[in-house]
Amino acid sequence: MTDRRVGRRGFLASGSAATLAALAGCTGVPGSGGGGGGGGSGDDTITLGILEDRSGNFALVGDPKHKASLLAIEEINQNGGIDGKQIEVFDPDPQSDNQRYQELTRRAIQQEQVDALWAGYSSATREAIRPIIDREDQLYFYTTQYEGGVCDKNVFAVGPTARQQLGSVLPYLREEYGPEIYTIAADYNFGQLSADWVKVLADENDAEVIGEEFIPLSNSQFGSTINRIQEADPDFVMSMLVGANHTSFYEQKASAGLDVPIGTSTAMAQGYEHLRLDPPAMANIYAGVNYMEEIPTERNTSDGGFVDRYYEKFPDAPYLNEEAENNYFSIYMYKAAVEQAGTTNQEEVKAALESGITYGAPEAPGEEEISLVPETHHVDHHMWVMRADENHNVEAVDDRVIPETFLKDTVGCDLTEEDEETQYTPQDFYEEAG
Repeated sequence: MTDRRVGRRGFLASGSAATLAALAGCTGVPGSGGGGGGGGSGDDTITLGILEDRSGNFALVGDPKHKASLLAIEEINQNGGIDGKQIEVFDPDPQSDNQRYQELTRRAIQQEQVDALWAGYSSATREAIRPIIDREDQLYFYTTQYEGGVCDKNVFAVGPTARQQLGSVLPYLREEYGPEIYTIAADYNFGQLSADWVKVLADENDAEVIGEEFIPLSNSQFGSTINRIQEADPDFVMSMLVGANHTSFYEQKASAGLDVPIGTSTAMAQGYEHLRLDPPAMANIYAGVNYMEEIPTERNTSDGGFVDRYYEKFPDAPYLNEEAENNYFSIYMYKAAVEQAGTTNQEEVKAALESGITYGAPEAPGEEEISLVPETHHVDHHMWVMRADENHNVEAVDDRVIPETFLKDTVGCDLTEEDEETQYTPQDFYEEAG
């Protein structure tokens, strides 16, 4: 595998400037796509909207999403395009601003007439633009790991859900360390719903949440939280902290000598804290993820694999994160659906996606493929538990396919039979989540 990793200090000094150097418009000539479920492209090109943050608060996680999208598009174009058509890209930088996301989403659909749209890191962004998506019946891929529950005819939420991510790491830690859990989570929609899933999964795995804290996004001081964790003496902690301020928790817990195992659905795979922070900040952290750069599969880390191809195109990139892989494989799934449908007409492409598209994604070992679930527009991911040691070396300690069961089995979401535009929560169905 290509040796491409930049030094941590060098990245911290120069990474912000590189991230801010974003394209400001449409790559190539605007296409005439099938926005609003229309008739599809009328010429020899297909236009994809890629609205991912390359500046602002979410640049650290959004920039790899943009880069991986461009890699997939370049590979597809070099291999004949989609059904013989070359892909062009509408990709201005939304700058981590939800109002700008709304403006650019309208422009992408109404003026650029994109054939499909990839947009946004945060759940708040998704919910800011989803009314526009639904009003226009726009085919939309949301690729971030998220709290789950979106049952929407126009939305393909292809990142793993909280039930999949936490459902990989929590049972592992319960088996290895014991039943008592202390939860710390960001104090907004994602963190609160993820904490509810911890309670559901604890009940299913004969465990107990003995403490729970919600931390404002502005908070960067964790002394009191660390003291309360030490006093509670849990068998392990579940952390759904997010953002730059919350990163300081890991440094502060190491300084305080808190060595309790910590499971997470947010750290390492997205913001690569194991590279950005000095050891032993991330020691004994277990991440439940569908993808990290270190995932030990042939498609991912072999010579010429996904990691090599990414850094060959972007040699100065600091990390290939979880959401980047989700953008990458979902563009290939879109390609397969268009070629199956024989058109870019969005309603026909949605129907093709609902037929059960599969793809040999880098996250999947051997010849295994990941599957798009027709009824829910989610993905049955191959999930991994990745552990960082005291030197921040990362190893896989568990892996298995975890189907997306909440929407399909518990909610009964079936978008092949009924149009919906709903987000369901665990409190709607589980008493212990209340």
